Amino acid sequence: MSGRSGGLEKARAKMLDAGVDPVAIETFAHYYRLLEHGETGMIPESSIEPVDMESLADVEVSEEVAADAIGKTVAIKLNGGLGTSMGMERAKSLLCVRRGLSFLDIIARQALHLRQQYDVRLPLLFMNSFRTSSDTLDALGRYEDLAVDGLPLDFLQNKEPKLLTSDLTPVSWPKDPDLEWCPPGHGDLYTALRGTGLLDRLIEQGYRYVFVSNSDNLGAVPDPRVAGWFASTGAPFAIEAVRRTASDRKGGHFARRKADGRIVLRETAQTLPEDQAALADLDRHRFTSTNNLWFDLHAMKAVLDGREGILGLPLIRNVKHVDPADPGSPEVVQIETAMGAAIEVFDGARLIEVGRDRFIPVKTTNDLLVLRSDVYEIGADFALTQVAADVPYVDLDADHYKVVGEFDKRFPEGAPSLAKATALKVEGDWTFGHGVQVVGAVELDAKSAQRVPAGEVLSGSDD
Repeated sequence: MSGRSGGLEKARAKMLDAGVDPVAIETFAHYYRLLEHGETGMIPESSIEPVDMESLADVEVSEEVAADAIGKTVAIKLNGGLGTSMGMERAKSLLCVRRGLSFLDIIARQALHLRQQYDVRLPLLFMNSFRTSSDTLDALGRYEDLAVDGLPLDFLQNKEPKLLTSDLTPVSWPKDPDLEWCPPGHGDLYTALRGTGLLDRLIEQGYRYVFVSNSDNLGAVPDPRVAGWFASTGAPFAIEAVRRTASDRKGGHFARRKADGRIVLRETAQTLPEDQAALADLDRHRFTSTNNLWFDLHAMKAVLDGREGILGLPLIRNVKHVDPADPGSPEVVQIETAMGAAIEVFDGARLIEVGRDRFIPVKTTNDLLVLRSDVYEIGADFALTQVAADVPYVDLDADHYKVVGEFDKRFPEGAPSLAKATALKVEGDWTFGHGVQVVGAVELDAKSAQRVPAGEVLSGSDD
């Protein structure tokens, strides 16, 4: 047996020992073999062409169709992230957005409101990781009527060993054995749904459609109109797309594969160095994924059953250090897949362009400041409405604002008003008083700690 296959056997044994689901182990083995044969998951520019799509704004959906579709829909939130890039060690969705409400509070209230409005079951399920499950369930405990009979509030994504880049054996890190494991990317959603028996249970209970989105995107409401559009297409799978902007240059995009005409989702990690310019060309590749996706439960079950539980999503080979905080720690490969990449597995999959109001992700404290400001209004239905003419570009000094604890200290009275701002760039250590307003494009720069007094109006150029 070659040393490399020995690596797979060691990884299998480690996963079995940790009680990982057998189908998740087989799925891991499938990707391990691809990795072993030098598969990189790259999608060359020469193999794809730009894609166009219809827009939700132009689609007619009757009230009846919308109400019927949302009545058969289940909402799933991806909630495995810890917000480590913002210095958090708990579920990122526990972050306060405003008025004492966290992401989780707003998501729960959005769902409860829709249930009442349309008189539907609309179950809300969270795909948690081992690290986010108990915190999340504790926080949701106050919503006694959130769980739907016969269904759990959460299910766990799987875990897999990180592999040494040198020989693809599972890494050993006694200093912190937790760091020897990683999640298999959100493409694990389908494996986890099947492995936990949830896929079959949802079908048995009469649900037909699943809406999946990230818990850090409060724009991703399970919207009856989009549900109605999806139901009326009869498509097995669909993704909501938005026009790319300058801030999406480095992100993934949709394209059509020349070989078979299927829609593909190309992530940055799947783009060759020589194709980076084409990736960044917003006129060529105009649409990015919101990670809001829809699938038909019957179609998903049929494809998974036909493939013995392995959807066969494209591999993403992610090279990192075993301890991300220690560049001297061994280099490892994390085998990942993206859930949106399932679009290429389904014949007849669709894309639809939606407005930016359905895509408000929070990846950094820059995004969090915008969300906490008056750029958005939270309505009685707990949906976010953009009330400002523009979403301002915010760039806060990472030395002082990157970590949530430090960021909060500098906005003790809440976020400044950004409704009339186009940009806010902060260099140095500034603390903001109560009721500060930012108008136009403002830059602050200081060598020592400074304070913006309460009620101050900071105005800059409008270009």
